[in-house]
Amino acid sequence: MRIALVMGTSAGGTGKHVLDLVGGLVEADHDVVVLAPRAELDQFPFAEAGAATVELAVADRPHPVRDARALAILRDVCGGADVVHAHGARVGALSVLALAGLAPPLVVTLHNASPGAGLLGRVHRVLESTIARGADLVLGVSADIVERQRELGARATDLAVIAAPPPGAVTRDRHAVRHDLGIEPRTMLLVTVARLAPQKDLDLLVDAMAELRARHAIDAVAVVAGDGPDRERLQARIDATDVPVRLLGHRSDVPDLIAAADAVVSTARWEGQPVGLQEALHSGAAIVATDAGGTGAVVGDAAILVPVGDVPSMARALADVLLHGAVRDDLRSRAISRGGELPTSEDALEAALTAYRSVL
Repeated sequence: MRIALVMGTSAGGTGKHVLDLVGGLVEADHDVVVLAPRAELDQFPFAEAGAATVELAVADRPHPVRDARALAILRDVCGGADVVHAHGARVGALSVLALAGLAPPLVVTLHNASPGAGLLGRVHRVLESTIARGADLVLGVSADIVERQRELGARATDLAVIAAPPPGAVTRDRHAVRHDLGIEPRTMLLVTVARLAPQKDLDLLVDAMAELRARHAIDAVAVVAGDGPDRERLQARIDATDVPVRLLGHRSDVPDLIAAADAVVSTARWEGQPVGLQEALHSGAAIVATDAGGTGAVVGDAAILVPVGDVPSMARALADVLLHGAVRDDLRSRAISRGGELPTSEDALEAALTAYRSVL
């Protein structure tokens, strides 16, 4: 087949998924072209993987002149494809408009839910509606996205299959990691891997650690690997409340941190198929997470799930894991088992090809 893969700006996950598909599709002798912004073409080696590449100047927000040029490029390049697969709401909606009246069927994978209220939320709802009306098949990385598309009248929907990252290499033992962090051997270590942004709701972690300290005599510290726009505000909250939470910034040793943790924690308001928790499953970590978006589908029974934004429930779950070794051991055993069930690159490729065949 001649397959056009379209993507917009990517913080990493979408680009890695598209690159994964490119490798599998090219190896299976399909003719692939990737249309993406220049930054993404520079970041991900699509050409080295065997795809033709075309720069598509789109950004997160609408821009009349830039979007008009993007529509023209999409019509010109994708018009001769057998199938077009767009990744993301912005480029998905643009692809719907560009392909109107043309032959290629359109598959759209939505990797993120609506940002909620405000201007961005209103724009996203327009994009969702456009995709539901015009795409031949909409895939969502979580069940709530799929259900939303069904409510909007999408003609066909399904869950997207995204390959889990391979297990990361651990280069130091837990004692070395704790020593480098300045944490005493008997101190319990909680690890969160997250971008410092509202979606990850790290205020919940701060509040839960405060409640944990107030209710239980547990010597514990939580560390957050990641950076983002909320860093300054979060640090001010941590300093003001004097809670044992440390912001580590960007880290290249995430597998080491996860392997050294007594528990891995996710406080997100929404997740699709969270990479950090997939890494934790591969590592056999005890996991406590909010039941947000696709989190439950990823972890299965290998985590304690609590309601989104619920401070008392999160504090109780953390106490349960930290106070009881049997609970930690059971979660670790379940995590190892669940990690072996996560989708592979081969699974993602076969799911994509099945989707393409369904619309041809």
